[in-house]
Amino acid sequence: MHGPRSSVSPKIISICAGLVSVVGLMTINGSASAFPAPTITQVQHKLARLNAKAARLGQRYDQVLSQLAQANQRLATLNKQTARYHGAFVSLRSQVGRIAMIAFEEAGATAPVSLLTARSPQQVLNQSSILNELSVADNAQISAYLSASRQLLGAQRTASRQRASIAAIRRSLRKQINVLNKLKARQQALLALLSPAQQVGVGPGGPGSGGGYTGTTATQAGKAAWFASQQIGCPYVFGGTGPCRSGFDCSGLTMSSWQYAGVSIPRVSYDQMSQLPAVPLHTKSGVFTTRYLRVGDILGFAGNSHVGLYIGGGYLVDAPVPGQNVEKIALSGWYLSNLDGAVRP
Repeated sequence: MHGPRSSVSPKIISICAGLVSVVGLMTINGSASAFPAPTITQVQHKLARLNAKAARLGQRYDQVLSQLAQANQRLATLNKQTARYHGAFVSLRSQVGRIAMIAFEEAGATAPVSLLTARSPQQVLNQSSILNELSVADNAQISAYLSASRQLLGAQRTASRQRASIAAIRRSLRKQINVLNKLKARQQALLALLSPAQQVGVGPGGPGSGGGYTGTTATQAGKAAWFASQQIGCPYVFGGTGPCRSGFDCSGLTMSSWQYAGVSIPRVSYDQMSQLPAVPLHTKSGVFTTRYLRVGDILGFAGNSHVGLYIGGGYLVDAPVPGQNVEKIALSGWYLSNLDGAVRP
């Protein structure tokens, strides 16, 4: 016995299958036409925006790194202070313990064990009423002990808050580096769509020039320029201040170069450009010019989110962007069109 036969003919099934194929092709083609491949210009513009964003975020990362360094220095100072207070606390605890023992023995009682064995300043302060009952003749030592306890407790609490602050800063740095690494991956994906010639002008970096600084090193500016030139070929690394194997970012390179010359300057590009003496980029009549630039000047680009070190002859040494190396490059193209200012340490 046979089951019920289908009422749909093979011919109709064939037609339906053909329609499905056509619709499928239309969907693919429609999708392709609805989301066309970006043009070179569009890719360049997007990459330029990403480069600008990366520069800003990179400097924010440097700012947080500076905060971490300052926080660690503050903690080191607090630890030394705490150690001093602890030494005074232990010494006075021994003296007051003897006073307490004598006082309670004269009164026919035994000194409270908790008072003599208190290891923390908080325990001592909790029992201050007992201390205040001791001989008035020993009041100076009792007061000094209570004062030392308060100082030690305050230093311990401050140090604890500082450690918590450092932990929060480290968490912030981890989050920021994750964002920067994702940004770097997007930049590299876009770069892969462009030829080397098409990549020019979308941000820092480009075809580097050979050689480096060949001028005098008798001046601090010359020393800074020479040092920067010696780092050509070193990798760009977020937050990097050298040495070469550890890499540099843009402001890390300028700071380290001037540090080599014996001059301390701020770590972050924004601070370098705002706190150091400015070099004019305009003539008295208001015409833009680079004629006043000198070897060692720090140049600020794209809202001062990026910096490089001028080495003369129309060239600078720059740590451009992630994925590229420190290079000597002409002050032209992107650099010249995005030049915002110059400062001279």
